[in-house]
Amino acid sequence: MAKVVTFGEIMLRLATPGYLRFSQVKEFNATFGGGEANVAISLANYGHEVSFVTRMPQNDIAQACIMDLRAHNVDTKDIVFGGSRLGIYFLETGACARPSKVVYDRANSSIAEIEPGMIDWKKALEGAEWFHWTGITPAISQGAADACLEAIKVARQMGVKVSCDLNYRKNLWKYGKKASEVMPALVELCDVILGNEEDCEKVFGIKPEGFDVAATNGKVDAAQFESVCKQMMAKFPNCQKMIITLRGAINANHNTWGGVLYSDGTLKQSKRYDITHIVDRVGGGDSFMGGLIHGLLTYVGDDQKALEFAVAASCLKHTIYGDYNLVSIAEVETLMGGDGSGRVSR
Repeated sequence: MAKVVTFGEIMLRLATPGYLRFSQVKEFNATFGGGEANVAISLANYGHEVSFVTRMPQNDIAQACIMDLRAHNVDTKDIVFGGSRLGIYFLETGACARPSKVVYDRANSSIAEIEPGMIDWKKALEGAEWFHWTGITPAISQGAADACLEAIKVARQMGVKVSCDLNYRKNLWKYGKKASEVMPALVELCDVILGNEEDCEKVFGIKPEGFDVAATNGKVDAAQFESVCKQMMAKFPNCQKMIITLRGAINANHNTWGGVLYSDGTLKQSKRYDITHIVDRVGGGDSFMGGLIHGLLTYVGDDQKALEFAVAASCLKHTIYGDYNLVSIAEVETLMGGDGSGRVSR
């Protein structure tokens, strides 16, 4: 299987038990998570050689995080150390009409203080076929944005395919730059771009005509997004494949889920899933990206199958607590084949 390298921040995740609100809890469930690490773990589950690169402090919490990554077969040898803290995010899981909430505590984290030159990217990317980053990393700080651009440029020089998940997070862009100022220079060097119905609009001002996410009631017309894909590929001509995830939010526990992939002038639409009892939707986009990378590397020349794998993998993630998508290829392919019964496997 292929070697994939991902780069970004992994955090301590502190989640309220069950559906309790922040104001109700006396304790939190502690795990780890972060966009690029979540993608790495998905790919490791599918059998790929995966390396996660970040900057961490030298303390016991960071060591526990490294042990967690290694337990999921993710290579951590290119992680660099420095700074004083690992970022934290707090999660309150929503229910029905009440949405989930995330509170970040990641200012001055170790990776927020990263600078270009701290990571030997030629060494980290040696033997890699794929490099993945998300729009979360350049949102953290100018140094993180510069280090991400450095990594992308080295990957391009080495002939490594580059993918990004736009992942716009309005609450992170706090260091004096807007996403629209920083992201174009990074995105223009990518081969594969993933976004959702908001990312392209919030970052680049590109949106489907006549689309109102609040009025969908869970029914999203995939064809509406062909214009978005065309506009994105015209703006970023290096992009070979543009993918958009399509979430129809009926309420916090009930979503519809699918995606489209645009390449070579053709829009491919996935099967649509009706997810009626969501366990944890955090990491849903990351599980899609992990499935997509696996699909594109495995089903070469069959974009439809790659897309279907990504959507099915992410559908399953909504049934799993925590950031990580802990599913196997066989489980994803079973759902792709139409078996979503959930019957006991004996």
